[in-house]
Amino acid sequence: MKVLAVHPSGLMYTKIFLRLEPLGLEMVAQAIRSAGHQVRLIDLQAEDQEIFFKMLKEWQPEVIAFSCNYMANVPEIIDLAMVTKTLLPQSFIFVGGHSASFISQELLEHGRGAIDCILRGEGESTVIQLLEAIQHDRNAICEVPGVVSSICDGPIPTIPTSLSDLQPARDLLHRRRRYYIADMDPCASIEFSRGCPWDCAFCSAWTFYGRNYRLANPEKVVEDLERIKEPNLFVVDDVAFIQSEPSLELGEAIARKGIKKTYYVETRGDVLLRNREVFAFWKKIGLSNMFIGLEAIDTEGLERFRKRTTLSKNFEALELARSMGFLVAINIIADPSWDHERFEVVRQFCIEVPEIVNLSVFTPYPGTESWYTESRNLITRDYRLFDIQHAVLPTQLPLDEYYQELVKTQEVVNKKFLGWKGLFFVSLYLTKNLLRGQTNMFRLFLGYNRVYNPKLQFADHQMEVKYQIQLPPETPGSVSPEKLYVHA
Repeated sequence: MKVLAVHPSGLMYTKIFLRLEPLGLEMVAQAIRSAGHQVRLIDLQAEDQEIFFKMLKEWQPEVIAFSCNYMANVPEIIDLAMVTKTLLPQSFIFVGGHSASFISQELLEHGRGAIDCILRGEGESTVIQLLEAIQHDRNAICEVPGVVSSICDGPIPTIPTSLSDLQPARDLLHRRRRYYIADMDPCASIEFSRGCPWDCAFCSAWTFYGRNYRLANPEKVVEDLERIKEPNLFVVDDVAFIQSEPSLELGEAIARKGIKKTYYVETRGDVLLRNREVFAFWKKIGLSNMFIGLEAIDTEGLERFRKRTTLSKNFEALELARSMGFLVAINIIADPSWDHERFEVVRQFCIEVPEIVNLSVFTPYPGTESWYTESRNLITRDYRLFDIQHAVLPTQLPLDEYYQELVKTQEVVNKKFLGWKGLFFVSLYLTKNLLRGQTNMFRLFLGYNRVYNPKLQFADHQMEVKYQIQLPPETPGSVSPEKLYVHA
């Protein structure tokens, strides 16, 4: 069968700070190809929709698979599915991915028959079963784990027995030089582990994986690394280097092969403190950038988000990262309750610490515990605004003032790194990348004010809402974790 795998367009922050390789979709594409099917992949982060429609017309795929990892992409996916069904009425269209797994029924309802099914969970383990059913007996999709359709629900999703069996079809992407994160340009993505054992109230990583945690085989990771041409790598693990011994084993395997790459990881402060020898070793073999989700700079915030750590540990971790020479970015969740004074406190914090500070707006997502406790207070149900850059809950400040304070705070961070000393190092990065034909970071500086603009963010709330996110049937005082899990 001919299968077209589609990743939707980038979100607001991906237009400036990063554009990451669609690794999950590449994994699914490789599974499809290994089963003997023809597969093509198009990433609308890096390609225009005209290329997508041209491929539909000229290649005539029998199956179109959309990846839905972010709520803000839902309207685009639905619209593309509807047009595709009109152009290719005999085609089979399904949607998979992280966010799709939590809103399967409403996606089908919004699609009004254009979407044949949703494939919940980790698609690598079940997509082949789905294609076999499509090819021989479409009614048999009801027997495929994770399938949700208008006529039936399949068994619960299954988990791949081993991450080591999964390899990405990296060759299917034609514009690989368009992927980057900050100054790491170009940048590929890679996976060392999958899952998260913590249970933060605002996060859906643990509810998707059922709090299980799995590691890839070091030999398979090294094989993948040897095929990657890009000098920079973003590690997609939800929390890097949770377990000390396997992390050191992987690093040693990479060192023995003499692989020279630059790495960017996301982790937690308490993991860094506990496994400092792991991070020290990885520093020697290329780890340079680190993202730490602090989320709050006060105890009340940490308790609200259930981070299961302390301020003292977080600040100790930052000191350790500085002493080890890492370039660190930290995340703080901007609460809708913040007033002018609170924003000013955060701005002072941003100025005082040497780290890059990223602000994300508190957003209750389907699949999180916060969705059940906060969603009845929503001021908008427009999927497009569920991107952690827009306020979807009532703000204490008037909404336009909230955006003014939000952007003003982010600008403080930018100006801190664009002083004379900062400009010198930034100009070095820009010159180095431009000489190699890499323009992503250069575009970042040119486009920031066109994207992060309080008037534009406020105006986004005035857009016509074509599709509205559905509220949960009830909002209990507490939610049983078992009810949230995709993989039980």
